[in-house]
Amino acid sequence: MKLKCNLRTIALGIGLALSQSVISASSTITTPVPERPAGVTDMVGYAAAPIDTVRVGFIGLGMRGYSAVERFVHIPGTKIIAICDIDTARVTRSEKILSNAGLPAAATYGGEEDSWKALCERPDIDLVYIVTDWKHHAPMAKYAMEQGKHVAIEVPAAMNLDEIWDLIETSERTRKHCMMLENCVYDFFEMNTLNMAQQGLFGEVLHTEGSYIHNLEEFWPYYWNNWRMDYNREHRGDVYPTHGIGPACQLLDIHRGDRMTTLVSMDTKAVNGPAYIEKSTGKAPESFANGDHTMTMIRTANGKTIHIQHDVVTPRPYSRMYQLTGTKGFANKYPSEGYAFEPEQISCDSIPDHENLSAHGFISDAQKQALTERYMHPIIKEVGEVAKKVGGHGGMDYIMDYRMIYCLRNGLPLDMDVYDLAEWCSLIPLSAISIENGSAPVEVPDFTRGAWNKIKGYRHAFKTGK
Repeated sequence: MKLKCNLRTIALGIGLALSQSVISASSTITTPVPERPAGVTDMVGYAAAPIDTVRVGFIGLGMRGYSAVERFVHIPGTKIIAICDIDTARVTRSEKILSNAGLPAAATYGGEEDSWKALCERPDIDLVYIVTDWKHHAPMAKYAMEQGKHVAIEVPAAMNLDEIWDLIETSERTRKHCMMLENCVYDFFEMNTLNMAQQGLFGEVLHTEGSYIHNLEEFWPYYWNNWRMDYNREHRGDVYPTHGIGPACQLLDIHRGDRMTTLVSMDTKAVNGPAYIEKSTGKAPESFANGDHTMTMIRTANGKTIHIQHDVVTPRPYSRMYQLTGTKGFANKYPSEGYAFEPEQISCDSIPDHENLSAHGFISDAQKQALTERYMHPIIKEVGEVAKKVGGHGGMDYIMDYRMIYCLRNGLPLDMDVYDLAEWCSLIPLSAISIENGSAPVEVPDFTRGAWNKIKGYRHAFKTGK
C-alpha cells in the first residue's frame, strides 16, 4: 500500500508540474497598440486622387536601385525627376540609363548623408522610391510622406515596432500611400495560384508556407559597408520575412477578413554566420546574435496557420517554399511546382484526363498547363510577356512597379498598403521577442486598429470597364 501511495503521489506531482508548465507556456506576450489620433481614419481600401503622369524620385542606386531606374524607363505614365545616392559614381552610372533611353536628364543628389532630403522636398515629385540599406528605409519614408509624397520602400520597410507604428501613423495622418516593394507576390506561379484560390479551386485555404532560404555567401561583399551581415550579427529572429509571408498572407486574406493573432519562433545556434566573418576577416566575432535557421509558426483569427522560415548562411538550395493547403487542393512551388486536387475540383473539358487525378501525387504536366492557362491571373495576361522582356527577377519586379503606377494613375487602392507593410515586417521584432523568451507565444498587434474585417477578401483593383 505504501508503494502504491508513493507512486500515486509521484504521478500527482508529475501531473501538477505538467499543468503548471502548460499554464506558464500558455501566457502570451503582448506589445502596446497606440491609440489612433483623434480625427484620423484608417487607410484600409484607401485610394488617393489619380495622377496622370507619376513623377518619381529614386533614393539609393545600388544593386536594387539601379535596376529599378532601368525598369521605370519602360513603364508608361511615369517621369523620372530626380535620382540620389551617397555614392556619386552610382548617380553618374544611373544618369546614363536615361540618356541611353532618350529621356530628359534627372536632377541629381548625392555625396552627403542627408542629400536625400532635398529630393523629398522637391514640389515636382509625386512618388519617392526608396532603395537603400534597411536602417534608412523608415526614416526616409516618414520624411517623404511629411513632404506630401507617396512612398514605395524596398523590403523590409521597417525593422522594429516603433518604426512600423510610425509609418502607419504618418501614412494615416498625411493620407499618402506607403507601400512596401514586395516583388514575390507578383511572381507568375504565385499570381496564378492566388487566382485559383480566389476562384475556390482549393476549397477553403487552411495553411500556407513561405520562406527566404538563400545562401548569400557570394553576395555578402556587395552590401555597402557590410550592413546586411552586420544586421544578422547584431539581431536575432527572422530579419527578412517578407518574401515568404507576403504571398502567404494574400492567400489568407490577412486584414481583409482575417488577421494574424499569435506567433511562436525558434532558431538554431549560430554556426555558419560567425564562421563566415572569421573566414573573411581573419578574426572570429565576439558574438553573433542570429541563428543559422529561424522558424516561425503563426495562427490567425479564423483558425488558419502559417509557417515561415529564414536561412541565408547554410548550403540549402534557394527556396521561398510557397505552399498552400486547402480542403480540396494543394499547391507547392519549391523545389518543384505542382498542384494536387480532389477530382471534382477540375472536372471540365478544358482539363485533360481529370478522372486520373490522384491524391498521392501532383497532377500531370499537361493538366497543370491547361489549368494555368484557364486560371491565368488577369494581370499576368495583361503585362506578363512585357514583364519577361523587361526583366527583374524573371519579370515580377516589372509587374510590381507597373501595378503601383497603374493604381496611382487610376486613383485605385494599391495592391499592398501600409498595413501589409506593418504585418509582414512585424515578424522581425515579434520573432525576436518570442525567441528571446524561450519561444514564448507573442500576440501579433492589430495594426489596422479594428479595421481588419472591413473588406472581405483580397482583390486587385482595376479601373472601371477592365
